[in-house]
Amino acid sequence: MLVGMRIIAGSLRSRTLEAPPGVATRPTSDRLRETLFNVLAPRIEGAVFLDLYAGSGAVGMEALSRGAERVEFVEQAPAALKVLRGNLERLGIGAGFRVHACAVGAFLRRAAVSKPESHEKRERYDVVFLDPPWDDAEEYAATLGLLGGSAAGLLAADALVIAEHRRKEHLKDRYGSLERTRMLEQGDAALSFYAASH
Repeated sequence: MLVGMRIIAGSLRSRTLEAPPGVATRPTSDRLRETLFNVLAPRIEGAVFLDLYAGSGAVGMEALSRGAERVEFVEQAPAALKVLRGNLERLGIGAGFRVHACAVGAFLRRAAVSKPESHEKRERYDVVFLDPPWDDAEEYAATLGLLGGSAAGLLAADALVIAEHRRKEHLKDRYGSLERTRMLEQGDAALSFYAASH
């Protein structure tokens, strides 16, 4: 258990969360999550939120706590999935989410081509958060490339895509239709915000 990891605000405020064991999963710090949600505050209420490389689920659960309509968690590591599902259960979150146990690239490619049922509209995400392993530069490039390319149809009209990364790791200013609009730094971490350019 990671001491001090908790929901910061909203209906689940101050509830504690577990983190997956080992160093492969590096949870977003409470402080960085607070910074992220201070920026996102005007757009979280009623939003559809996509939490990629979800790990413990802390970011997506923070979104639910603050009034997101629904959160889709995508995680493939078995240990992280166990902790993620345990956190949802412990916090009593029984609805408003789905957990996808698969690789992020596979999820995005599948979601981008899947045909919705005739009575449903295709899911479009208002906020997409991604936090791949910091040392995996290819994963950042591949995921942002998909979101700015063949999977761009998954983004709502004014969607924000946020990548958490090592401050020294320089992400591109542009990935297809995605353009970086701001970057926030905190300690050795950074958040890059991207929006689709029209």
